[in-house]
Amino acid sequence: PVEDETGDLVVYADPMLSTVFSNLMDNTIRHGESATRVRVWSYPGENGDLVLVWEDNGVGIPLEEKERIFERDVGKNTGLGLFLIREILGITGISITETGTPGKGARFEMRVPHGVYRHAASGDLR
Repeated sequence: PVEDETGDLVVYADPMLSTVFSNLMDNTIRHGESATRVRVWSYPGENGDLVLVWEDNGVGIPLEEKERIFERDVGKNTGLGLFLIREILGITGISITETGTPGKGARFEMRVPHGVYRHAASGDLR
């Protein structure tokens, strides 16, 4: 199951943002091996930024691969997956890093700059 704990969060980003989440799900299914759960949540970052987290409970990513996975043509299927994700997010100034613990699941943290997200209930642009 996917646990969405983002509540009323709205991110103003490239219309291809849905592709980011589709590719993250595809990555979990293809490479997470034993993954049975995905959790999406957020927490306040520095300087008004927001950190949006996608994490699964699969096998995780080895330490030596954490940056390399975002390079073009890297991976078992040599697709554009994580490379494309980083490019799409970068259009709106959002960065992504993998911060999971190997053997305990992948964790992708997307840093959303102040001013391009809000919580719908409050209406405040942050």
